[in-house]
Amino acid sequence: MATKFKLNGKEVTAQAEPDTPLLWVIRDEIGLTGTKFGCGMALCGACTVHLNGEPIRSCQTPLSVVAGKQVATIESLSKDNSHPLQKAWIAHDVPQCGYCQSGQLMSAAALLRTNKNPSDADIENAMSGNICRCGTYNRIRAAIKTAAAEMRKA
Repeated sequence: MATKFKLNGKEVTAQAEPDTPLLWVIRDEIGLTGTKFGCGMALCGACTVHLNGEPIRSCQTPLSVVAGKQVATIESLSKDNSHPLQKAWIAHDVPQCGYCQSGQLMSAAALLRTNKNPSDADIENAMSGNICRCGTYNRIRAAIKTAAAEMRKA
């Protein structure tokens, strides 16, 4: 069965079954491997992508849910690390193992899309579904604040 949707701004047609998790369609069928498999139960946030601009867990989202909609993955931020969040992540040396970072960045991007001046509480709330096994939460918060300041200037 074919399912059409927009992925990072381009129309795609997936041939997977409607109940196939979106994560596996993105990684295995389409070949974009930036979105990571973490827990498979929508608890860790490593697989976070945007569906019509809202963060979702792609490991538990069936392909049928995205039909006719827009999906954005970590690859949509930039190809050259020029997005303010990516620059801030590098400047604050956020990643250690790096595994959760695509999900962290996508949750942060969703926050900054609607809130260009987030408080610590706003950041904590928006990022609460993303687990960092390395514990870089303070650097993540600092990077989000840096990116927000850059985005306010633009």
